[in-house]
Amino acid sequence: MIQITNYKGFLKEILKAIIKLCIAGFLIGFLKSNDAIIAIILLLKILHVIYKNIIIAQTKNWILLIGMILTGFGGLLGENWGVHNNYWEYHEVSRELPLWLPFAWMLAFYFLYSIESRMIEFLKNKTMSNKLIIAFWLSLFVPAFGEVITINLGVWTYYWPYQLFGVPLYAFICLVFVHMLVYGILSFVCKKWKIKDNVFI
Repeated sequence: MIQITNYKGFLKEILKAIIKLCIAGFLIGFLKSNDAIIAIILLLKILHVIYKNIIIAQTKNWILLIGMILTGFGGLLGENWGVHNNYWEYHEVSRELPLWLPFAWMLAFYFLYSIESRMIEFLKNKTMSNKLIIAFWLSLFVPAFGEVITINLGVWTYYWPYQLFGVPLYAFICLVFVHMLVYGILSFVCKKWKIKDNVFI
């Protein structure tokens, strides 16, 4: 059973995450026909994250960068698989996959990592099992919430059945799989090379 030391702070982090997701979702939705512009905006955000967490940071967070790269690569593989098999389709772009997709996946990792690292501070027992529980629920609901916004703004359509607000059950499973796979890889890396990271060890 997870025990939280500060429910107000914990809920505040959830509210902040929802607001940020709404802003990102509406931005992508309104600019969906200009995928190059979205790609530039997201790339600039990634460069800002790298500058803040690696270039000028006293403690270089290489795990964050590795996680972003792994998630971007894994997400792009999944997107290719899904689109080529007609499981979903992007609209109002001149190519099968929008230019911004790998950057969105990379930022999805950064977003989940940031939320989780802040939420862990509110746990009474910062055990690995409690961290895994938070990681699981975040990866299940946070990306899907963002997808609900973009789907309903016409960015893409799923053709899988059993949908909730446009997001099918299989998509929930795939999102959790990708993020938890990266989580497992980074946990192994941190243990193997004795890297101190609040989220993965």
